[in-house]
Amino acid sequence: MIAVPLRGRADGRSPSPAEMMSRLGVTSGREEHQLSSLPFVLDDATCGTENELQAVVSGSREKIDLPRIIEESNYFQNIIKRRRRGEVPKRVLSDLEGWLAGNRDNTWENSWVRFPRRRLSVLGDKVLERDLLADKACPESDRRGDADQFLLREEGEDCLRIPVSYLLKLALADAMGVQDRAPAWLKEAGLKLAGHFLSDNTSPETYSLHVVPLRMESGQGRAVADESAQRFLLSQLLVQYAGTRFGLTESGQRVLVYMAPHPPIRQKELNDCITDSFYRELFMNPCLSGWDKGEEKHRYMHLCHQVMSRAQLNSLARLKEAGIINSNLVVMPSTSNISLANNGVHISLGSRKLTEALADPASGFTAGHEKYLGDLVIKTVEHFLPLFVGTYSAAPYRLDFADFHPEKVLSFLPYQLDYTHLRMIWRRWKKKADLKIKGLGLRLTPFGPPWLDSALSRAFALRGDFVPDFRLIDYLVALMSTDQSPALDGREGNQQRLKKDLAELGVFDPSMSTYLPYRQREFSKMGFSGFEGRYYSLFAGLRRDLAPAAELQCLVTALACRLIAAGRLTHGHIPDSPETESERRQIFFGAAIGLPTFFVKADTGNLFLRLILEKTGGVRASRRYPGYLRVGHPEFRAALFDYICREAADLIEAMGLERTVQDLRWRLERPEHRSVHERLTRGVLSEMGVKDPLKAQARDFNLAAESYYRETLRRQHMEEAWDVLEEDLSGREFLYSLSNAGFREAAEHTLDGRNGLEYVQSLRGLVLREEASEEDMLRLINLVILTVKARERRAEELTSQNGRYEGEDETGDSPVRRAALR
Repeated sequence: MIAVPLRGRADGRSPSPAEMMSRLGVTSGREEHQLSSLPFVLDDATCGTENELQAVVSGSREKIDLPRIIEESNYFQNIIKRRRRGEVPKRVLSDLEGWLAGNRDNTWENSWVRFPRRRLSVLGDKVLERDLLADKACPESDRRGDADQFLLREEGEDCLRIPVSYLLKLALADAMGVQDRAPAWLKEAGLKLAGHFLSDNTSPETYSLHVVPLRMESGQGRAVADESAQRFLLSQLLVQYAGTRFGLTESGQRVLVYMAPHPPIRQKELNDCITDSFYRELFMNPCLSGWDKGEEKHRYMHLCHQVMSRAQLNSLARLKEAGIINSNLVVMPSTSNISLANNGVHISLGSRKLTEALADPASGFTAGHEKYLGDLVIKTVEHFLPLFVGTYSAAPYRLDFADFHPEKVLSFLPYQLDYTHLRMIWRRWKKKADLKIKGLGLRLTPFGPPWLDSALSRAFALRGDFVPDFRLIDYLVALMSTDQSPALDGREGNQQRLKKDLAELGVFDPSMSTYLPYRQREFSKMGFSGFEGRYYSLFAGLRRDLAPAAELQCLVTALACRLIAAGRLTHGHIPDSPETESERRQIFFGAAIGLPTFFVKADTGNLFLRLILEKTGGVRASRRYPGYLRVGHPEFRAALFDYICREAADLIEAMGLERTVQDLRWRLERPEHRSVHERLTRGVLSEMGVKDPLKAQARDFNLAAESYYRETLRRQHMEEAWDVLEEDLSGREFLYSLSNAGFREAAEHTLDGRNGLEYVQSLRGLVLREEASEEDMLRLINLVILTVKARERRAEELTSQNGRYEGEDETGDSPVRRAALR
């Protein structure tokens, strides 16, 4: 292979990188001056996160909304009547009845809750009425057309029936309303934070309570992790408060919210028993919170589910065209796809320089420049995504022998990879999995009939596979471009053109958002300019894993900008053909599956990839695929790491990320001890009393993982969040904020003469055991709000021109900043 230097070359689509960057204010003088003027470097980057949480309601079948709503539904009653008339097979009814009766631990994922409306405070009821409007921006509008499903009469009184996602918001509003003597400042702050609890897709979603500046003075990624911890703790307190205040606990409804990446096993099994329409009725969120026109958003979620389900069925034809399915013997996928019930974390970075330039017409930096730069940054960063998968976040999952039908296990990959890479991945995956009959050397895949596949699995000890991050395989992560409409060629409107092409092919709907693992956040739509990382599944720890992940994401984004500014990277270096796009993304998906190798054309037109492969150890010509190189995943990750250390050495020093890079080195060198994939797996296995996931049945392991996330990991995340709360109450941000009259009055009202730190320490055990009183819950909710506002105030001062920490002089300079620029 020949080394290919990356130097700018004209492509006729934009000004030269130097001219574009000069409009952005990037200097071309001394190296340290250029570093300080780059986007996402030093004090430029801001960060926010969005978390999708899993919700469950535990209790007997007679007490919980989900089984009740199924049994009371016309759908269920019609099945019973049709079965009596002999119009449907016995299995249609028995499977659903078996699902209802077979819940041994009485855990009902994504169930709604019911409670008397009289339990709401006046303010809580006012918030409810506003959220029931057809258009919240128009107070005179009528109620939503579906309001009746939230309001019902039970045992002679008015009751509410709402999803857990909305319960969180309503509980926070109620907590502010029930405190008659609470200062107006506190109530206003609490109601503002209530808007950060969203109803979307299936699971509860929360997004950052304030934007975090990625600065050394504020703790960089640690500050991002701490904000996530605050939000997680507030969610736990609200659930416990609702359990007491709304009478959920006494009525037999125990609500939990926690971080878990996969759609629940039992929800998948229910999906196989019912129609797609009934599934949407049960699980598509009504979007009561977060959207002015909730019904409109609810219809959009129905559309997303319909499109995903249709794509799943259409993938059969694509697999046949790819030569992966060679006969008409297939397992028909369900007409309902459950992938929208997965849960991940999105980390968004914003650039003050990009945002300010786009807000100022005099800068000459336009939306066209933003698009050119953004698409090129995305293509570059995608090469580094294998460093994140399994390393910082993961979704370990056990697949049984019977799961290895390509039409099931390959999921959405036929829409994300070209046929060549799809065939390569399928062949290598079958080789990795335990599908071979010992002694005969014959590798089998399942035939279809469950009884036959089960018999084969038992007879020949065919165990299937164990995957590091199955969420990234079982979900539509990235839409592949068409030949006529590349998604990332730097031209405005390219993604709209791609969606139109895909709609004509029956793959997508133009009204849906473009799916990408790293997505541009455009100024005209978001009010800021930056990028959103959508490839994170589950973090084992917030400070230990989320914090360095956010820092590494910022570093590789800044590195991409630096290469572009230096004229060393243009769109011409990373071509926009579907084959080139698929070539780099297959590495990402292979890492999620846990494949040991991948294959790249020896003469690939992706010059950036060729440059990295030039420094990758162990690369050799493939014997199976002439003209291709065989590359090991561990060696490629090591080459990516070396490239970062070599090309971003000054960025690492300037941004103070030496420890982050060293931590990455340790994770790559000792994945069995430091990677999130291995740590989560050990946690699940320790509770099962098993040492190897392949020695457990797939369903048993996956159910054990759900239990581990629901109980053990949830408590660990709570402990970590509690540590953050204790640190905040004795930190300088909190003490500094007491100089504000409104803040001080709210703190005095909350603590009523108590020592805040000692009070919180005394309640840790009670909260972890879910035994704290309603009064203590209210005080703790207030304290979290106060610590959030304290951090928010300091963050705003840091990002303002006059915001300085102690030690900064009037120019904003400080010893820390000077050391970073040396």
